[in-house]
Amino acid sequence: DGTEAIEAAYEAICAVSALTIDGYRPQLRAGLHTGNPRAVGDDFIGVDVNIAARGAEAAGPGELLVSDATLMAADADRYHHRRRRFKAKGVPRDLVVHAVVPRYE
Repeated sequence: DGTEAIEAAYEAICAVSALTIDGYRPQLRAGLHTGNPRAVGDDFIGVDVNIAARGAEAAGPGELLVSDATLMAADADRYHHRRRRFKAKGVPRDLVVHAVVPRYE
């Protein structure tokens, strides 16, 4: 579920940023993509897994990047989102990603 995935990832990012370890405040970053990875034993492989991993690599500290597919699978009106430039090896050139923050009422 796109909405649950976005909210869980954002909550994890916030929870990690609230920690302080020996004066250091870690910053988590995450990438989400909705697709059809191929199961191989206990693992998943394929371009969809690669897209999520590249999104996480491209995100800044404390940032959540989601693909258009994930945002469309979610209730997009629940989030502030802005399109981010994104280019990465092994992902489709026309892939669109968004930096996402939940709207709180």
